[in-house]
Amino acid sequence: MEGLELRRDFWNGRRVFLTGHTGFKGSWLALWLVDMGAEVHGYALPPEQEDGLYALTGVSESIASEVLADIRDSSQLQAALRACEPEIVLHLAAQPLVRASYRDPVETYSTNVMGLVALLEAVRAAPGVRAMVNVTTDKCYENREWVWPYRENEALGGHDPYSASKACAEIVTASYRQSFLSKLGIELASARAGNVIGGGDRASDRLVPDFLRALDANQTLILRNPSATRPWQHVLEPLSGYLMLAEALAEQGSPFAEAWNFGPEPVDVRSVGDVASFLADAADAPAWQLASGAEPHEAQSLALDSSKARSRLGWQSRWPIEEALRHTLDWHLAWKGGSDMAAFSLDQIRKFEAS
Repeated sequence: MEGLELRRDFWNGRRVFLTGHTGFKGSWLALWLVDMGAEVHGYALPPEQEDGLYALTGVSESIASEVLADIRDSSQLQAALRACEPEIVLHLAAQPLVRASYRDPVETYSTNVMGLVALLEAVRAAPGVRAMVNVTTDKCYENREWVWPYRENEALGGHDPYSASKACAEIVTASYRQSFLSKLGIELASARAGNVIGGGDRASDRLVPDFLRALDANQTLILRNPSATRPWQHVLEPLSGYLMLAEALAEQGSPFAEAWNFGPEPVDVRSVGDVASFLADAADAPAWQLASGAEPHEAQSLALDSSKARSRLGWQSRWPIEEALRHTLDWHLAWKGGSDMAAFSLDQIRKFEAS
């Protein structure tokens, strides 16, 4: 199908239930939706950092309402969803870190699998929902360490608890779509993105936030696995895909109710060491150093084939990795310089839309 695009007029006045709005990706998405005129109702845990995007851009003041609670709290979740009466549900709430999943696998599986089940049950019982996008990850595929990018019909799996939990979430999504939601006229799709970067990410054990913390402290970045390759992309890239997918689900229905990849161009699949070196050069920072000691297993090679999203949704990557990294560094330096970060973030969103 052709002619699909991200349309601001679609979102103007649209009621949206957004989980995970206090997180990095969720905060960017909330800002974007509000800027397009959507009525956004957030549901998430309280923010983990006081200097993350959510706090620095005033997300809580810009959205229509928010409930700060656990996604596994079924009673609160159902009450929040009923009060919102949304047309669109965007599910980003998750335990999103591989290394954290090794430290607490039970919390990871509980949040990422049973939290999703709780939300699907709430959606199933809520009148008026037309479409839902469940955001998972590129790591949901059974990683075979091959050179080819993964397509949506590849086998699901996961070595670490985080990856396995997201593979489980994909199976749960397909099950609820076939068993319950399609019969109710609720269109459900899943979205798999790459390694996102952008301003305001303060999470631990992520390359770019770790680099920026080292930069601020005038320290050298320590890398665990510099030869590992990842599908790097600015956070606005997959978010635009989620929005376009939700539009298609709401307006064109079941042909889009399936799994979708939103990854960067093949040229932007780079090694951790290459990205760290680019950042060090751009910021005039010390070169990185290799960590000593054993580390938990992480995939060595990851890449996504997004040809389906390009051909059927009309979605495409806009910012090459170098441009994405420069925008991320610009955001950080603007924050350190005392800029209005809500205005700065919205300016980056509009630059992305115009690119």
